[in-house]
Parts: sequence; structure tokens; C-alpha cells
Amino acid sequence: MRYTGLSELLVSVLSGHQLELDDLEVAPAGRRRVIRVTVDGDGPAGRGPDLDQIAEATRSVSQALDDSDLMGEQPYTLEVSSRGVSRPLVTPAHYRRNIGRLLALTLADGSQATGHITATDDDAVSIDVAGVVEVYPYVQVKRAVIQVEMNRRPADDEAADDEGFDDIEDEPDTDDREED
Repeated sequence: MRYTGLSELLVSVLSGHQLELDDLEVAPAGRRRVIRVTVDGDGPAGRGPDLDQIAEATRSVSQALDDSDLMGEQPYTLEVSSRGVSRPLVTPAHYRRNIGRLLALTLADGSQATGHITATDDDAVSIDVAGVVEVYPYVQVKRAVIQVEMNRRPADDEAADDEGFDDIEDEPDTDDREED
């Protein structure tokens, strides 16, 4: 990697915030450069970093870059973000952080499977496909992407109570005001 020293600095700073360097891109933008740092980590709930954690890490990364001479005299813009839901899952930790979510797999033989992640380990992911749990070794997975479920009720998610969701009633809201 061309930016080996930069990577090493970022890994060191991010580890102090219990974050991992997921990706690093340095791109020209006119007379400036844009440093795009993508981070990942377990976060307080074990499902990825939260905004506070990323904000604190961004301040630390910015300070470390200002204190170093790695970027030279050319101005830069720093962007720090989490992996986001659209990025493919690559490591066992990526799968673990998404337990309970809907996963679309493309396998090495070209077949596909979609189901909710029920368990992971260092070698494979287990997903519930139409009520049947199937195990897929990572070596057989060509691509794995989380699918966004727009109609899934928070009460269906095991972590819903931890995320502050209240029970959802099935009755529609009504307007109880009396008419004049």
C-alpha cells in the first residue's frame, strides 16, 4: 500500500477507540486531498460502532494527522465513516456483527441463498432459510450483503429492547377528539 505509514498511524489511533481500520482511500480533490477512512468495530452493543464512538475517533485521527508529517504540506479533508450496510461482509466479525439481519449470499458455484443470520464462527455462517437453518462455510461464499428490511417490525429483532424500542401495538392510532 502506498500509504503504509498512514495506515499504521490510523490503526494505532483507532485501536485506542476499540475500532478497526476497514478501508483507507486518499484521493485528489483539486488542490486538496480527501482522506476517506472507513472504520468498523463491535461498538457498545456488539453490532458495530455508534456515532459517538466514530466522532471521538475522528477527533483523535484528525489530531494525529495534524501532529504527524505524513500528509506533507498539501491541505486535506478528512472523512471518517462506518462500513455501512451496503458493503459486502468479508470477515467473520462482519457476519457476527450482523446476527439477526437478512443476508443475501452468492456462492462460488453461482447459486444464491437468502436468510437471517442465526450464528457465526471463524469458519462458517448459519442462516435461517424459510425455517431451515443452513450452514455456509466462508470459503464457499463469493459475495455476502446485508439486505435492508423496510417492513420488519423492531419487536421482531432480538436487539429491539436494547435499542430502546417499545412494544408496538397492532391497533391503528385514532383521533379521540370530540367534534363540535
